[in-house]
Amino acid sequence: MQAMLLNKLGNLEDNSTPLEFRHLPVPKPGKGEVLLKVAACGVCHTELDEIEGRTPPLSLPIIPGHQVVGRVTETGDGVFDFHQGDRLGVGWIFSACGHCDICLSGNENLCSEFMATGRDRNGGYAEYMVVPAAFCYPIPDAISDVEAAPLLCAGAIGYRSLKLTGMKDGDTIGLIGFGASAHLVLKMVVYSHPNSKIFVFTRSLEEQKFAIELGATWSGDVGDKPPSLIHSIIDTTPAWKPIIKGLGNLRPGGRLVINAIRKEQNEKDWLMKLEYPTHLWMEKEIKSVANVTRKDISEFLELAAKASLTPEFQIYSLSEANIALMELKNRNIHGAKVLRIS
Repeated sequence: MQAMLLNKLGNLEDNSTPLEFRHLPVPKPGKGEVLLKVAACGVCHTELDEIEGRTPPLSLPIIPGHQVVGRVTETGDGVFDFHQGDRLGVGWIFSACGHCDICLSGNENLCSEFMATGRDRNGGYAEYMVVPAAFCYPIPDAISDVEAAPLLCAGAIGYRSLKLTGMKDGDTIGLIGFGASAHLVLKMVVYSHPNSKIFVFTRSLEEQKFAIELGATWSGDVGDKPPSLIHSIIDTTPAWKPIIKGLGNLRPGGRLVINAIRKEQNEKDWLMKLEYPTHLWMEKEIKSVANVTRKDISEFLELAAKASLTPEFQIYSLSEANIALMELKNRNIHGAKVLRIS
C-alpha cells in the first residue's frame, strides 16, 4: 500500500517535506480489529505538533492522520458489529483501557492508557489502516467521505468544547482562532442556538470575512474589543495572548474553554500580564479540553447529519500531504484540509 511515513521529528521551517511517500505491506487485523481501505483523511494542526515534537509519537516511524473515513475490507476474530463494505470513521481516540474508574465514568478521553490515532498507532495517511472495531463509527449516508473526515476530529472536539462552555440559547459566545474546528463550532451555534451572538477573533482579515459569511455577528483581531462582554469563549490557538485577552472580555461568571493540545512555552511576558482583578475575579473560569470520547464522535455525527453541518474544505492527494501541512503551518487556511486517498 501507499503511505506517508514520518521517520524523524523536526521543524517544518527546516524541512518542508517531513513525510516520506512509501510503499508498505497492507496490515492484517487482529482480534477485535477491522481493516479499513481509507477513502479520505483530514489534515489537522495536531499533526504539526507531532511532527515538530510538541506532542511526539510513542515511536518512529509512524503514519499520521486521525480523521479517517474508510470501508471495511477485512475483520478480525470477535468482530460482529461490522462487515465488509461498511463505511466507518476513526477519530483521535484510537483506544483506552475501558476498565479504569475514568473509563467507566464515560471519560475515556482522560484515561492514562489513552492511545491517539496517528500518533501512538498508525493512522490514515495511507491506503489501509487497522483499528479496534470498538473505536469505529458508522458514517451517516447524507455525509460524503471528504465531508465526514474533518467532522471526526475538528467537528467532534469542537462539539465537546461547545458542551463544556455550558452555553444556552441567547448567550454570546466568542471563538478565538478560526480554523477547521472553530468554523464548525460556528455552524453548530447557528443551528442549535439561533438567538445567540457569535464573536470571532482572528488575525487574518480573510478569516474575519469568512466568519461573517458563515453567520458570525462580529469579527475582529484578538486585541480588538468586541461589542459586548461574552458569556463563554472557545480558544483554538497555540498562544497565551488570546487567553489573557479573552479573559478580559468575559462577563462575570463566564467560562473560557481551551481547545488546544498545547500552548507555546516562549510567551512568559503574556503570562505575566495575568491580573486577578481583571482576568479571574467575579468567578470567571478556565477549562481545558483533553481529547474526545467515543460518545462525542457518535453524537456529533448524528447532529451533523440532522443539521446538514458540512465543513468547508480543500482537497489534496495523499502525495500532497506535505503541501497541506506546510499551508497549515503558514496559516493558509479556509476551513479544513482533506486528503482524498481512494
